[in-house]
Amino acid sequence: MSKDPRLIIVSNRLPMTFEIAPDGVELKPSAGGLIAALGPIVKESGAAWVGATGTSFDAAIEDVLAELANQQSLIPVYLSDQETHDFYNGFANEILWPLFHDLQSRCDFQPQYWHCYREVNEKFALAADSIALDDDVVWVHDYHLMLLAEAFREVSIARPRMAYFHHIPFPALNIFQKLPWRAQILRALLQFDLVLFQTAGDAANFVECVNSCLKDEARVERSHDYHLLTYSERETVATSLPISIDFESLSHDAADPAVARLAETLRTQAAGNRLVLGLDRLDYTKGVGYRLQAYQHLLRTSTELHGKVSFWQITIPSRESIPQYKRLKEELESLVSAINDEFGTCDWTPVTYMYRHLTRTELLACYCAAEVAMVTPVKDGMNLVAKEYCAARNDNAGVLILSEFAGSASELGDGALLVNPYDVEGMATALKQAFAMPAVERGIRMVRMRSRIRASNVYDWYANFRAALGFATHHPVIGPEKRPVAERFTTAAG
Repeated sequence: MSKDPRLIIVSNRLPMTFEIAPDGVELKPSAGGLIAALGPIVKESGAAWVGATGTSFDAAIEDVLAELANQQSLIPVYLSDQETHDFYNGFANEILWPLFHDLQSRCDFQPQYWHCYREVNEKFALAADSIALDDDVVWVHDYHLMLLAEAFREVSIARPRMAYFHHIPFPALNIFQKLPWRAQILRALLQFDLVLFQTAGDAANFVECVNSCLKDEARVERSHDYHLLTYSERETVATSLPISIDFESLSHDAADPAVARLAETLRTQAAGNRLVLGLDRLDYTKGVGYRLQAYQHLLRTSTELHGKVSFWQITIPSRESIPQYKRLKEELESLVSAINDEFGTCDWTPVTYMYRHLTRTELLACYCAAEVAMVTPVKDGMNLVAKEYCAARNDNAGVLILSEFAGSASELGDGALLVNPYDVEGMATALKQAFAMPAVERGIRMVRMRSRIRASNVYDWYANFRAALGFATHHPVIGPEKRPVAERFTTAAG
């Protein structure tokens, strides 16, 4: 049996954060859904990982990476402060992030951001080229690196298979057209062999943008669930492949006695009140303000709930150097204070707000303690918090209130209470519905969602990626054949 091709993951950040301290380098796991999803895959496949360290060059980091080499191959990309500002804070988070979430009014289309974005993608391409061979598979992740395949093919003599996974929404044509560099980005994406999206709608938006913006350059064919795009004599396959979680690991860890004890402590701290959980990374796309306003509306219109319900909003620090995020943090804290001032009493605090990172035990305990979880982004590629909440509920007792604009709604919509995250009154009504929902209905809904997540976990996602790549490049699929492969690819991939 031939050896499986090596997998090289390329993402904006390495799976760990490096902090230079007086006594050496401190390592911390990087936060975010991408890291959480890819962690099990890397562990199973032994993949190499290319990503930024979060610092400029430092010899001490090189020493740490050398020590870690026997455990994992990590290829660092060092960015200067100016590059971090223009590439990450600028193009990625002041242009692409708001635009792709249909919030173009927040965009700042500075030309220097684009020039730096191209230069940094070239820097990542050189780092990938330093280890890539013809037989490898280079898997690029997310909107920070949409130019990487094009840059790689310009600098490298190696010709590995190259795939791209787009974790955030891909906007409709009328939104994408506002991007001054739309054609350049589309041409670069068509240098990948395989381009994957969270939902069929995202894939369809991408194809529509190619058809419109590159109408005289590219040809598109459709077959079942995939699109074949031909550009400059290169074929690219585009399709949807919803990301998932390690269901069994989360479910198993949620059953740990330490989690149960902490969950009980949290319920005690809530004084026996019905606990509603909001848990999000700090970001204006997460809809936290509208969610808190919905809770405020509920308290104004349902006085019978006063002193009987507690809302726990946990916000994970993120992008704290960006002014918009600093302002958002202040706005949320002000809104929490206003709600507590309006309704709070000496023995009841309506909203408990926490701004910090959580350990895995704390995270799972929050999921297990909360009677209701509100996951209400105004737009989200997938949102793994919704799936994690379900995986942790071994008791089948929780209720999930989910935004219809989250990618996970397409999978969990028949178990969750779907809401429009802009509809404050509608979300308040959904909260009342959740409180009134009979235990039997809660169980049926949660069992339905858990079964779907269990049947399509992160390992199935990876297996389906391997099959799709095999189809896209007319090669045998990569990796061990111990995972199920999506039916739509089995015939084509052989």
